Amino acid sequence: QVQLVESGGGLVQPGGSLRLSCVASGSIFSIYAMGWYHQAPGKQRELVATISSLGRADYADSVKGRFTISRDNAKNTVYLQMNSLKPEDTAVYYCNTHPKPRDWGQGTQVTVSS
Repeated sequence: QVQLVESGGGLVQPGGSLRLSCVASGSIFSIYAMGWYHQAPGKQRELVATISSLGRADYADSVKGRFTISRDNAKNTVYLQMNSLKPEDTAVYYCNTHPKPRDWGQGTQVTVSS
């Protein structure tokens, strides 16, 4: 069973940056592809970025060129570097295995506002 703890969110002005972290425990992290998802108020949870077990990354069109996903298998951690943030990036951000998410963590709130 994989347990996930996200951190690194906060309040940032448009154009700013944040780095999210997600620590996974309870299983063999390195064999899983991982994804970052976000859920804005009143909307469904959406996939933002994925990274394979070997480090291949893919992104939703809305974040291409602005977000970078990475992983450190030695630390059981996946990261999301978010640059040039926009108000529409405001959401709760979650990490999970991909393509079959397991139990969700609590997520971390990202608010982009002036």
